[in-house]
Amino acid sequence: MAEQHIIKVFQEEFFPHMEALKTFAYHLTYNENDAEDLVQETYLKALKFINSYVEGTNSKAWLFKILKNAYINEYRKKIKTPTILDFNDPLAVQETDMIGGTVEINWDDLAMSLGDEVTLALNSLSYEFKEIILLCDIEGFSYEEIADILDVPIGTVRSRLFRARNELKEKLTKYALYLGYQDKRGFKKNE
Repeated sequence: MAEQHIIKVFQEEFFPHMEALKTFAYHLTYNENDAEDLVQETYLKALKFINSYVEGTNSKAWLFKILKNAYINEYRKKIKTPTILDFNDPLAVQETDMIGGTVEINWDDLAMSLGDEVTLALNSLSYEFKEIILLCDIEGFSYEEIADILDVPIGTVRSRLFRARNELKEKLTKYALYLGYQDKRGFKKNE
C-alpha cells in the first residue's frame, strides 16, 4: 500500500476505535500506562501487518484481536521475568493475574473505585468471563466477531457469556436489593 493510502486507512478506519481499545486494554491491565502502551503496540502491529487487512471489513474486530494477542504475548514475557518488589512503596502490592503474570495494585487507586459495585463485580470475574462481557456487552461485538477475536468456537462464546452474565448477576443481586430493586424470585430488600 502507498503511504498516503495507509494514512487514510488509519485515519478513517483505525483511529476512530482508539478510545474503545484504551478502555478494553485498561480492563485487561488495570494500569493506564500499560493500557496506553498496549494500544500503541496494537497500532504499531496494525501498521506492520497492514497488508493483511482487508479494507472495509470490521476494523474494530481486527484491532481488538491484535490487542488481545499483544496482551497475551506481553504477559507471557512477564511470566518468564522474575518479579521485583519495591519494599519502599508500602501501598504497591504485586498479585498474580489470571494468566500467571503480575499485576501491581495501588491501594489508593482501588479505594477511589470502591463505590462502583458494577466495576468491582466485573473485575472479580475470571479473565475469560470478564473478557467476554467486555467484548459483548460493553463493546457490542457480535458472537461471530467475538469468536474471531478470541479464536474460539461460537458455542464457546455463547456458553461463556451465559455463565459470565449469571455470575455477574449473582454478584450484583445484594447490591441491587440494597438499592431497592425487587428480585422477581421473591427476595426483598433487607431492612
